Amino acid sequence: MKTVLWFLIGVIGGFVAAHFMDKDPRGHDILADVDARINEFTGILGDAYREQQARLTEPGSN
Repeated sequence: MKTVLWFLIGVIGGFVAAHFMDKDPRGHDILADVDARINEFTGILGDAYREQQARLTEPGSN
């Protein structure tokens, strides 16, 4: 139970820190860059997943 409490404190603290960082123009730029990198990464993963799914469901691939 103590671990869950520390986890929640960490998550809430992260959100508060990100909120204050977003108010500062430099922090806003940093968060925008991190967001762009995350979106690029998840886009690459999504493309690879769809490519693999297409390959597996393609007729005659057995």
